[in-house]
This record gives sequence, structure tokens and C-alpha cells, in this order.
Amino acid sequence: MSEKVEVVTFGCRLNLAESQMIRDLAGEGDESGLVVVNTCAVTAESTRQARQAIRRLKRERPEARIVVTGCAAQIEPENFAAMPEVAFVLGNGEKTRASSWSGLDQRIKVAPLDQIARRDNAPVPVLAAIEGHTRAFLAIQNGCDHSCTFCVIPRGRGPSRSTPPDALLAQARKFVETGHQEIVLTGVDLTSWGADLAGAPRLGSLVRLLLRDLPDLPRLRLSSIDCIEADPDLFAAFAEEERLAPHLHLSLQSGDDLILKRMKRRHSRADSVAFCAALRRLRPDIAFGADLIAGFPTEDEAAAARSLALIEDCGLSFLHVFPFSPRPGTAAARMPRVAPTIVKARAAVLRAAGDEALVRHLEAQVARRVHVLTERGGMGRAADFTPVRTPGLAPGRLVSGVVAGHSGGALELSFPS
Repeated sequence: MSEKVEVVTFGCRLNLAESQMIRDLAGEGDESGLVVVNTCAVTAESTRQARQAIRRLKRERPEARIVVTGCAAQIEPENFAAMPEVAFVLGNGEKTRASSWSGLDQRIKVAPLDQIARRDNAPVPVLAAIEGHTRAFLAIQNGCDHSCTFCVIPRGRGPSRSTPPDALLAQARKFVETGHQEIVLTGVDLTSWGADLAGAPRLGSLVRLLLRDLPDLPRLRLSSIDCIEADPDLFAAFAEEERLAPHLHLSLQSGDDLILKRMKRRHSRADSVAFCAALRRLRPDIAFGADLIAGFPTEDEAAAARSLALIEDCGLSFLHVFPFSPRPGTAAARMPRVAPTIVKARAAVLRAAGDEALVRHLEAQVARRVHVLTERGGMGRAADFTPVRTPGLAPGRLVSGVVAGHSGGALELSFPS
């Protein structure tokens, strides 16, 4: 890490990857004593946590100049600028430009934020490897063209914009040449990749291209996707390409059709179940994670029960549960709210069910041989993203072992001779 800049990251893997670009760009400039807070706006809680972190950082480092960027800064620039701890606010369109990180003293506190609503502005950067991480994150697209009623991310990221396949392949080659054992494809709406490129290629074609032209890459992984947008090539890749990690995190959000309509999601409950069943037939070792929102406006007990049942019906192993939090300016914020105590209780029920599903998944792995990418801190991830304890092993290695048991939400290995 550059001694001149510290970057604190909230939110998604795309933010994580962009933070590395910020670290590199700001470190190359003539600025010093910078602390950059790269914010997230996916929930009200994530924005609150960013504000809390800004205050804490200023208490701990009163001499530091704090720069705030990211989705929350793009959406609420004046609110962050009003914080006495904040020196400058940069929008999402500026944060990955070298020119943004020089001459900060000559800037006003909030520079005019880029109009990211244009497709031709703030192109998706091709990203560097992330410091301190054993896997490489390759951002293939940015932005989102959809209008889910609970989401503010299109306001923070703009419309969907794709990086061309030749640029992605060139960057992926660099990752392989520098010894990365796994590349993760990231983006705001991954399955929309290619729609704005010539010929409108689909995600599956990109996956197959990368695996074909990178024979020395041990593992390629996808991050969160929308099940309704999966294309035939993507299904075929999971069936035929062992190096494509058997794991997907799905943006499901609810298991009730009426709630999904009120969310303006494009899939039904049946679509979710059918998608998981179809992929499991093609790739029996695949594991699924999912996002679920508890207590969306108008959700009744029956709708909540259908979301709960989705965990078993889809065979979910890794759950991210979000209690509904209204975002100003969204349609969902104007809908009849579920009482906060009920929202909290429903989230707890979903999380408990998620914990039980994870235990079932861990128990099913016992006696199986797994291939693990080791990480720092004595942990690693199997191909299906299951956490694995790897005490004493250096990070960044691919190791194979037999699952002897599990504890604390992670697998334990043995290495029979």
C-alpha cells in the first residue's frame, strides 16, 4: 500500500477493485496524508456506516485529509460535504481518473460531479490486482439499466457500460502471468455485459473466451448475477468447463411473486427455482448463495414464508439477508411499510435458516476431496466458495485435501499421503 494514501472500502467487489485503482492513482500523485472513503449506497445502513467511519478516522488521524467517493457520495454529495471531517467529495465518474488525484488543494470541496447518466462517460476501467487479496477481480461492466423499486444504485453508477472482450482478455493475461490462481468477474449487473457492445455478445461467450484463451488459469469465478438473464452459453460453460467455479451468488431478493412485482424484479419465484434446478442437473457440485430482503413494504406473513421456503426450494447454502431499509427517492420508500420490529424478526428467521442451510452444506462435504485457494489468516475457499481452514499454509496456493469435518462455519481438511 502507498504510504501516502489509505483507502477504506464499503460495499461490493466492484468498489473493492476500484479502491485498488484509487490507491494506485493517488499514490502516484503529489498528494500526501490522504484517507479515501469509498462508500456504498445499497442500504441506508451502509451509508450510515460510512459516515461513522469518517468521524472515527478523523478522530484517529486529525491531520489526515479525508476524501469521500463512491455511490453514496455520488447520490448525496452535499450531505457528505457538510461533514466537517471531509476535505473533498469526488463522484464515481472522477474517482478512477488520474487527474482527480492531483491538485486537490485547488479544488472546491465538492467538484461538479460528472453526468454519469451518459453511456459514453466514465468508461469501465480495466483494473489492477488488489493488494492483499489472493484472487484477482476483473470488472467487466459498470452501471445498471434496471429500475428496481428499492434500489438507488443506477443513480450512483449510471447506465450499464461494458468493457470490450479484447481489453478484458489482455488484463486477464496479466493476472495469470503474475501468478494469480483465480480471477473473479465483477460488475454491477454482470449478466448485462455486452449489450452495449458491437454484436451484443453475452456473458457466456466472454466466459468461454477467457477459459479458451487462458489455458493456464486454474479457476474463473462469477460474482453476483441475475438468474433471468443467464444465456445458453453460460449454462453450457458450467456443464463443460471444470475450471469455471461451481458457485453463483443470485440476486433473488424475495420468494413471493407479488413482492417481486412490487420490487420490479424481472423474474418469478418459479424462475429462481427452475434456474437452480437446471444448473444443478448440469453441474451437481454447484453451490448457490443469494440476497434476500426481509420485510419489503406490503410483505405479509405468507409472503415472508415463501421467501423462507425459497432457501430449501433453491438449495441455497450462502445467504445475505438485508432488512428492508427505505432509500429516499425510490418508489419503495413511498409504499406502506412493515413495522420495524417485524422486519427485524423476519430477518432473524431468514438468517437462522441460512445458518442451518450452511451447516447442511458443510456436512455434505465431509469425506470429499476439495481444491482450495489459500488466503491470508489461515483460511481459504473451495471451488464452490465454501470457507476452509488452512492453518500454516501460505496464501495464494491451490491445495487439495479431504474434508475431515467442519467447525465455526468452515471446513477442516486432512491431507492423506
